[in-house]
Amino acid sequence: MAIENPYYTHEFHGDYDLVSIGEFALEEGGVIPDLNLAVATFGTLNEAGDNAILVTTWYSGTHQIFRDVYIGPDRALNPERYFIVVINQIGNGLSTSPHNAAGANAKIAMSRFPHVRIGDDVRAQEQLLREHFGIETLQLVVGGSMGAQQTYEWMVRFPGKVRRAAPIAGTAQNTPHDFLYTKALIEAITSDPGFKDGEYSSNADVVDGLKRHAGIWAVMGFSTEFWKQELWRALEFESKEAFIEGFLEPYFTQMDPNDLLCMAWKWQRGDVARHTGGDLEAALGRNTAVARIIPINEDMFFPVRDHEAELELTPHATIRVIDDLLGHLALFGVSPTYIGQVDSYLQELLDTDA
Repeated sequence: MAIENPYYTHEFHGDYDLVSIGEFALEEGGVIPDLNLAVATFGTLNEAGDNAILVTTWYSGTHQIFRDVYIGPDRALNPERYFIVVINQIGNGLSTSPHNAAGANAKIAMSRFPHVRIGDDVRAQEQLLREHFGIETLQLVVGGSMGAQQTYEWMVRFPGKVRRAAPIAGTAQNTPHDFLYTKALIEAITSDPGFKDGEYSSNADVVDGLKRHAGIWAVMGFSTEFWKQELWRALEFESKEAFIEGFLEPYFTQMDPNDLLCMAWKWQRGDVARHTGGDLEAALGRNTAVARIIPINEDMFFPVRDHEAELELTPHATIRVIDDLLGHLALFGVSPTYIGQVDSYLQELLDTDA
């Protein structure tokens, strides 16, 4: 049965609406009886319905990080100009997820939650935008990490609906290295005796596994230079151990283990080439959006070269590289120079005819 977790509330994440799109069949064969997506909007949809931007969320993340860092009148994602819709991915704790599956979804709660694909997220997003808001085309789809996987899926699955696309720090086809990295994250959680095959009574029962999970992020989420240059000092920590204990561990230990596992499974299997019998060039060749591929130069598991390889296969795309020593977790925007680079690249894209 579903369990309570106070982290997944308006108190922590601010305003959002739960929008039901009804029974939703999944690509792996399962069904969510009543799929509810947590949606946060910024700005106003114009009369023509053509000023919408979709923002997709990453692993462990919600709309909250975009509200706090990426969206604002002085940002490229300007709610005074655009209607910005942030849709929380399935399984992220706010949308229908293993820990909160109740009511019509009670039979798929916790360990019984079905496997979800990146494609399921994107099909659900398209349905919600069309049925709930009447949005048929998007000025921009943008997201980081797993949000980039969803952005690529939009480019390939619904090319006629996407005018511009900006995948940040994420690839169209997950790499073997990334699969193994995510496997380690999964095993850190599931090896905790308190996990009880996914039938724990509280996330606190799995705190040791969640701490190990945070420790793996410490190794790969930040760059080697972040640790060598002791950049954690800028965040007012006195040691690397204090940073892990005071920043990374509290971030992850408040989350639900099954929700993280749901997202990790689809992260591992993100691959737009599923649409074309494994032919990545043919899949990316479907793209008609003007695209900016935006890697982070110190990213340990989505390196620039992986983005460059996919860029060669993607029509209408150019690359812009973010310079940030934090590595992948630069996405959180804690570096003062990060968001300015993102704004510059997104504004350049939004000012381009599409």
